[in-house]
Amino acid sequence: MKLSIVMPAYNERQTIREILAQVLAVDLGDLEREIVIVDDGSTDGTRDILRELDGKNGVRVILQTRNMGKGAAVWAGMRASTGDLVVIQDADLEYDPEEYRVLLGPILAGKAEVVYGSRFLGSPHGHRVLYFWHTVGNRLLTLMSNVFTDLNLSDMETCYKVMTRGVVDRLDLRSQRFGVEPEITCKVARMRARIYEVPISYNGRTYEEGKKIGLKDAFQAVWTILKYFRWEAPESDVGAITLRRMSELSVYNRWIHERFEPWLGSRVLEVGSGVGNQTRFFADKERVVASDIEPHYVRELLNRFEKQGNVRVASFRFPLTEGDRADLGRERIDSIVCLNVLEHIEDDAGTLADFLRVLQPGGHLALLVPALPALYGTLDENLRHYRRYEKGALATLVARAGFAVESVRYLNRPGVLGWWVNSRLLKRRVLPKRQLGAFKWLMPLLRAEEKTEPSFGMSLLVLARKP
Repeated sequence: MKLSIVMPAYNERQTIREILAQVLAVDLGDLEREIVIVDDGSTDGTRDILRELDGKNGVRVILQTRNMGKGAAVWAGMRASTGDLVVIQDADLEYDPEEYRVLLGPILAGKAEVVYGSRFLGSPHGHRVLYFWHTVGNRLLTLMSNVFTDLNLSDMETCYKVMTRGVVDRLDLRSQRFGVEPEITCKVARMRARIYEVPISYNGRTYEEGKKIGLKDAFQAVWTILKYFRWEAPESDVGAITLRRMSELSVYNRWIHERFEPWLGSRVLEVGSGVGNQTRFFADKERVVASDIEPHYVRELLNRFEKQGNVRVASFRFPLTEGDRADLGRERIDSIVCLNVLEHIEDDAGTLADFLRVLQPGGHLALLVPALPALYGTLDENLRHYRRYEKGALATLVARAGFAVESVRYLNRPGVLGWWVNSRLLKRRVLPKRQLGAFKWLMPLLRAEEKTEPSFGMSLLVLARKP
C-alpha cells in the first residue's frame, strides 16, 4: 500500500525544509510513501525551495499560479496523489509527522475509512499552551458541526485527517480557504464512512510566527457547515444524488417493496443495492446477498449492515463470470430482486440468463424497470440508462431467458407527467429534490393502483419464476 502525504504550503520558507525532513524521517514500515506539496502562490521564496526539492525523495511539487487558499491547495494535492491512503500535513511544524503511525492504526486494522487526529483528547506528548479564544472557537465550531452531522468529534478543525482512496475520490471539494475542514467533515458524514479519532500532540504557533487563520475563517466555517451538511454526492454522479434523494422517501420505498414482498423466499440476492433503500426491508431474511458494482456503494452497504450476520455484501458484474456463478450457486438463492438496474446493463438478455442460472429451481424474480420508451430523455441519459421498456417486449425478453412470467404490470402513473416535463421538456439532468419530496402527497393516488392496474406508468414490475 502507498501513503500519499498532501502538504499545502503558503509562504513557509522558514519551515518547509524542516517539515519535509521530519516527514521523510518517519518509519512507515511496509507502506510506500509519496509526498505531494502544493505551493499556493507563495511570495517569500518558498517556490524557489520547492523547485529545488521537486523530484527528490518521492517529492512532487505543484505550483499554483496564484494564491487560492488552503482548501484549493488540499484538493489539488489530493487529485494529484496516487496513494491508497491520504493524509493532510500542514507545512508549519504545528503537527508532528511522528503521529502518522497512530493516525494510520484504525485504518490498517480495518476499523475505519477516515481518522481524525484530535488535539483535545489528551496526547501523552501534550500541546503548546497558546490562545484561549482560538480554543473556544474550535470547540464551538466542532459543536456546531456535530449538531448538523450527528457525529461526536472532539476536534473537527484538526489538520490531521487520514482517508482511504475511496473516500478521497468522492469528496469533490469546493472550499477555497479554511472551510475545507468542515466541508470534509460534512461529506464523510454523509458518505456514512466509518470515522475514528485518535489523540495527537500539537505545537501551535503565534501570529508572529506565521499563523494565518482568523475570525473571518470562523464565519466561513459556519457558512460551510450550513451549505454542506445535507450534501448528497459529487455533482457529476447523478445516480448517487438520485438515490440519496430517494432514500428520504421511506413511504414510497415501502410501497414499492410491498408490491413484491409476498413473492420473496428466504434467501435473497439483490442486484444493484445502491445505498440500501430496499435492502433494509428484507434484511431480516434467512440470507441476503446485497450487491453493487460501485465501490462506494459497497463500502456504505458494508458499514450499514456489518453487524447483521445474515447479510453479505458483495460486488458482482453482470453478465457473471464462471467464478461468480459458482459463488452464488453456493448461496442457494431462491429469490432475486433487481430494481431499476437492468436498464443500466447493455446486455440485458445475458443478465437475465444469469439470473436464471443462479436461482434454485422454482426460485422467484422480482424485476422493476423504467417503462415507456417515449419518456426517454436527459434524465435517462444522465442516469446512464440504455433504454426504457415496453410491456410486451419486456415480457418476451424475460420469457426468452427461460423464466415463467407470472405478471407484468405498470406502476406509478402519477410520475409520468413529471418525468416527461423534467426530462423531455425542461431537459434537466437530475430530478429536483422538492419534486421528489412531493411523492408523499401522491401516495393516495398510488394506493389506488393496488385495486385497478393502470394502463401506463413510470415503471414496469415483472414477477417471474424459474421452472
